[in-house]
Amino acid sequence: MNETLKHAVKHSFMYGMILSQPFAAQPDTLYDLLRENETLQYGEHSKLVSTLQLKLKKLSYYEDNVDGDFGILTEHALKQFQKENNISITGHTDTETLFSIIRAERRQNLKKIEQLSEKIYPGLTSENVKLTQEILQYFGYYAGEADGIYGPLTAQAIKVAEEEHNITLENEVPQQPLKKVHADNEKKATKKEEKINNEHQLKVKEKQDKEENENKTKTVPTDPAPSTDVIQTARAQIGTPYKWGGTSPGGFDCSGFLQFVYQAEDIQIPRTVSDIWNYGTPVEQPSVGDLIFFETYKPGPSHAGIYLGDGKFIHAGESRGVEISEMDNPYWSPKYLGAKRIEN
Repeated sequence: MNETLKHAVKHSFMYGMILSQPFAAQPDTLYDLLRENETLQYGEHSKLVSTLQLKLKKLSYYEDNVDGDFGILTEHALKQFQKENNISITGHTDTETLFSIIRAERRQNLKKIEQLSEKIYPGLTSENVKLTQEILQYFGYYAGEADGIYGPLTAQAIKVAEEEHNITLENEVPQQPLKKVHADNEKKATKKEEKINNEHQLKVKEKQDKEENENKTKTVPTDPAPSTDVIQTARAQIGTPYKWGGTSPGGFDCSGFLQFVYQAEDIQIPRTVSDIWNYGTPVEQPSVGDLIFFETYKPGPSHAGIYLGDGKFIHAGESRGVEISEMDNPYWSPKYLGAKRIEN
């Protein structure tokens, strides 16, 4: 029997158990997300979201049910993780965030290994057995409940780990053998990360090359932004309170304010922010009078304002109504999506 077949037979029982309990052990799931360059964000529902919730829960950031719904609590947990790990606080997954979660899991697992201090053997019930189960679960060998009982599932997981890493766990203090497993895993993880980073860099370069070629062959002319009159009309509304659904000086919501200002200059635009985003012509850098868009409470454009120049914009905000804000404000800066021009 060749080595590949031996490896497959050896893991067949264990991986069958893992697949039947999808949240028991998923050591490679985040790597799969990274490889596919997928993003998990607010509003999604999937098994991948459940995996993310489980990992954040084990890292003590998420306290709600693992249900696969990427809601406010999941977003909050992810933002807390990003904040404490000095990552851009976006509330959705990206390459840096996923790599950081993977590394945090490894650090947490190593701490558990360092706590092991007693021998383990079949039939034993102890805290050391429970820690060993959790550690083997992380490495993908154990798929049962971490109950501290050295039973058949634990014995099978230990057997596979012993054979694969040439170690002895049964009737031994498992700390040093499992440190070897950790070191082996660290080497594999480093290679995976290097490969994924190289793949990402290649994809980014291919995308940049494609965009450059498209820009060379297709240039979309844009009319100047309708700046002066629109800005004057907009500034005249400063102080008008925010009103959901409002489209008049008695009270504006975000898109109602934009529509009012442009209608005053005989320019018709759609009613909702998302429709205005689709209606406008993209510009690389905003000029005075262009519309700038932000992603706030949901994926995609959900807020917009009129660019005034010098990094400032005027908009109808929920808290203070029509006001002027700075684009580099810590709240607005990470939410900026892009600029569009409304042609006359």
